[in-house]
Parts: sequence; structure tokens; C-alpha cells
Amino acid sequence: MTTWVEWRDRSLAAIGCAGQWRAMRTLDAAGPCGRLVDEERTVVSFASNDYLGLANHPTVVAAAHEALDRWGTGTGASRLIIGSRPIHRDLESALAEWKSTAAALSFPTGYAANVGVLTSLAGPGVTICSDSLNHASIVDGCRLARAQVRVYDHADLDHLSALLSDIEGRVVVVSDSVFSMDGDTADLVGLAQLCARRRALLVLDEAHAVLGPDASNLDDEVELLRVGTLSKALGSLGGFVAGSRRWIDLLVNRARPFIFTTAPTPADAAAALAALGVVRSPEGDALRRRLRAHVEALQPGHASPIVPIVLGEEAHAVEADRALLERGLLVPAIRPPTVAAGSSRLRVTMSAAHTTAQVELLLGALHELGLLTAVGGVGVPAASEEGGDGAPARGGEAASSVGPS
Repeated sequence: MTTWVEWRDRSLAAIGCAGQWRAMRTLDAAGPCGRLVDEERTVVSFASNDYLGLANHPTVVAAAHEALDRWGTGTGASRLIIGSRPIHRDLESALAEWKSTAAALSFPTGYAANVGVLTSLAGPGVTICSDSLNHASIVDGCRLARAQVRVYDHADLDHLSALLSDIEGRVVVVSDSVFSMDGDTADLVGLAQLCARRRALLVLDEAHAVLGPDASNLDDEVELLRVGTLSKALGSLGGFVAGSRRWIDLLVNRARPFIFTTAPTPADAAAALAALGVVRSPEGDALRRRLRAHVEALQPGHASPIVPIVLGEEAHAVEADRALLERGLLVPAIRPPTVAAGSSRLRVTMSAAHTTAQVELLLGALHELGLLTAVGGVGVPAASEEGGDGAPARGGEAASSVGPS
């Protein structure tokens, strides 16, 4: 019989033999520029999801400090015991107003929010239709929901329509609004129309939708739940779900990742609330314009701050990563099993915190290395989401295993 130690060592050896060994990089940074500790190298990062640069905004940092002074570092319990603080209620009210919904519910992470929604609403007798490039948390929520799962081709409404016409019973359609490895967008109006026709519930993950598309008017046509994150454009940590009061009431009473988890820290909630205030102000408009200009400099007309540079083979992506690092630019290679074989890439993420000079440095390096022709290689199947070139989890190969078990 194989022992656990033997199994562990063989598994590690297999990862190494496949050329897929990973190790964490420690970046000592507050903003895009920082020091890679182990390599003693100063770099400009183009890998963060802090799209508006709010993680270090003075107003956001001050709000977190104030919450620490008032409530301490943790809540000590789940929200339904004694973990709920006034800052959680204030944040949820502001999130609901932002998303034009009646209510919202915060979770410790965006991952927990997606898992909580799908496992609470889908089960035996329900079918989930999921885009093939959906985020890891959606894939895992589908797996855990014990519902039948049908995966439709990426952003293919004709395929989704065909699936919906062949399904009996209640249906959930779930999709990212911006896909995290390719940076392309879903047709939200088309999804809503199909769901309205089929009377399906539509769940949209808007984690990366800092530049759109906007789903605010869709709930006039369809039952809609909007999943979001506090951990990216809002510069804090956590996730949330926004929808009608009755849907949120149901999640409060059924979502296990909400019920059985200690409440998010007051400092995280306060930081997110302050960041939301910035986002909804004229300063937020200016930050989005700045971010839009940075994206235009790299790929004119691209829909999101996520710009893939698809290079194909792993070795090419790893070599590009190394060459950019030598020029002081941190753009980690994304390779299998995070993305499908043959679609290894660099995932460039722009931030309003980048300076024009930093963006020009990136453009110059990409030009020097002959990589500009590969910019924006959208449409190559990806297999999972972020975390650098980390764990497998998402659409493509991963989603194909989400189906009925």
C-alpha cells in the first residue's frame, strides 16, 4: 500500500518533472513599485489587481486605522452570532446603493461569495449553465452545489441557448462579466435576454469589471444576483453579493461560507467602504480615466485592465517573464495548469497607480523583446485564474470536469 509520504513525494516529483514547479515571490511593496526580497531587485509590478490604486490611498488607509482603534483586529464570531459590527451594515448599504439593488451581503472573500451563492441556490433538480472560462470560485461552487452542470462554449450565446432549450426544471446561468485571464467581456444584455426567456436566474461575477460592462439595468428584465469583490478595485479584502432583499435574506439563512465563517475584520470593511466612497466620487472618475488611458497605450480599445500576451509554449512565457524582470518589470508567466496547454502567457494588469513613465518603460521593453505583436491574444482557452502561475481551477480544462458526477 502506498503511504502518504510516498504519495506526497511522488506528487512533488511529478510537478517538477512536468516543468511546472512554482514558488512564491515575496514583494515588499506599497503600490506598483517595490523590492523582490529574495532576489534583492527593485521592480515595477504589472501583475496586481489593485486597478485603481486604492490599497494605499490615504483615505482608505485612515479608515482602516480608525476601525482598528474602535473595534480591534477581529470580530471573534460569525455574523449570525455576535460578529456583526455597524461597519458591516454600513458597507452593505453602500454596496447595494452602488449596484442599484435593494440589499447586499458581504463575505470574507470573493471566492466564498461565489461558492456561497451557487451552493445555496443550486442543488438536486437544478441545472447550472456555466461559461467555459469562468473563474475558479464559480467552477468550485458548481462542483459543490450538487446540481447538474452544463458548460457552454466561452461567450457563445447560441450554444447557451441550445443548452437552455434542452433543460427541464430550474436553471442558473453563471458568468464572469470580465474574464480574468483574457480580459474580454460577456454580452450581459444577451445573457439577460436568454435568461428572461427561459426564466433562469442569472448570476454575474463582476470582480474585474472596473471599466465595465455595467449590469445595473439588467434586473428590470431578469432575476439577477451580482457578485463582486472588495479585494481588487476597492483595494481591501472580501466579497459581496447584491440583489433583491428576498434573495439576500435567503443567502443569510443558507450560505454556509457566510454562516460558518468569522465575520470580515472591521478594518477590511472600513477600508472597502472608504474606497467605495472614492470610486463614486469625481476622484474615482479621474482614476478610471487614467486607467483607461494606460490600457489604451498598450492595446487601444481593449475592454479591461487585463491584457494577455499569449505566447503559446511554457518556455516562451517563462523566458519573457525572465527578460522583463531583468529590465525591472514584474509580469509573471501564466502557464499550465493555470491555463490550457499551448496558451501560456503573460497577464499584464494596468493600474491607475502606474505612472506614465512606468507604462512607457513597459511598452519599451515589450517592443525591444518583440512581444507587442502578441499583445491581446484573446480567445485562447484558459484553464484557471490568477494567483500568478499558481493552482489550476477555472474554465477550459477545469470546467470540462465540472459536469455531472
